[in-house]
Amino acid sequence: MSALICGSFAYDTIMVYPGYFKNEILPDKVHMLNVSFLVPEMRREFGGCAGNIAYNLRLLEGDGLPMGTVGSDFGPYAEWLDQNGISRQYLKTIDGTYTAQAYITTDLDANQLTAFHPGAMNHAQLQSVPDSGITLGMVSPNGREAMIQHAHEFAMRGIPFFFDPGQGMPMFDGYALKVFIEQAHYVTLNDYEFELLRERTGWSAQDITERVEALIVTGGNKGSVIYHAGRRHDIPAAKAREVVDPTGCGDAYRAGLIYGLMRDMDWEATGRIASLMGAIKIEKPGTQNHRFTLDEFKARFNKEFGCNLD
Repeated sequence: MSALICGSFAYDTIMVYPGYFKNEILPDKVHMLNVSFLVPEMRREFGGCAGNIAYNLRLLEGDGLPMGTVGSDFGPYAEWLDQNGISRQYLKTIDGTYTAQAYITTDLDANQLTAFHPGAMNHAQLQSVPDSGITLGMVSPNGREAMIQHAHEFAMRGIPFFFDPGQGMPMFDGYALKVFIEQAHYVTLNDYEFELLRERTGWSAQDITERVEALIVTGGNKGSVIYHAGRRHDIPAAKAREVVDPTGCGDAYRAGLIYGLMRDMDWEATGRIASLMGAIKIEKPGTQNHRFTLDEFKARFNKEFGCNLD
């Protein structure tokens, strides 16, 4: 099975503020906010949802094909993908643009402030879902028109896919979100995004699960919930050895979901794989700096959940 992962590629500039945003922002002054943070630690990382998901799926020895548009500055990222055996078959360079750029500041409570320049991502609709060779899809945050187009193409080609609105949620009103849900087989988002989805569509979890095969809602260290076939599966959060950087944990989780589905695993196992992927990611800075072998992952899975991963 091959999974086509539609989404962004980006350079992430990650800065760590050694304090707490809440101590620097005055609630009665938010209408005239002018705050400066000294960030002694800064890194430039490879990121973007499609890149992150594909990287994590590759660690699990899964077959993921990321699809997206990149800028003329993509050279170092391309070399990284090649080094890690990640396909560039469905990447398109848009001359005269930058690869998308994210500037992320994280405080000691793991809160994040992010500024994002889409760059080449604004042209992602120039890519189309192929007619054959794909058995599972993912529509993750990308350019607005691209997300609409790729969801439609997956549906027209009869390819089951995940709808993962993520940071793209503000681009869509309730009607557009309803269309995505009607087209998708799976919807995955965090608890905050889920509340926005419910508010904009007026649909409850039950309303959504009547239209898709599964609804997956993550809650950080509270674990996640998978709604499927009238049942609720409460998935425990895997224990991280240390909490270093939450950036990219959601993408790691989604790679676990893809891996489980591609191997016809049940939702209990699939959710636990995804949970452990998120925990492993949070132990390292950046989104693509964690590494493990599949055997190491299986051993940790057994230790964490008390069962074997076949």
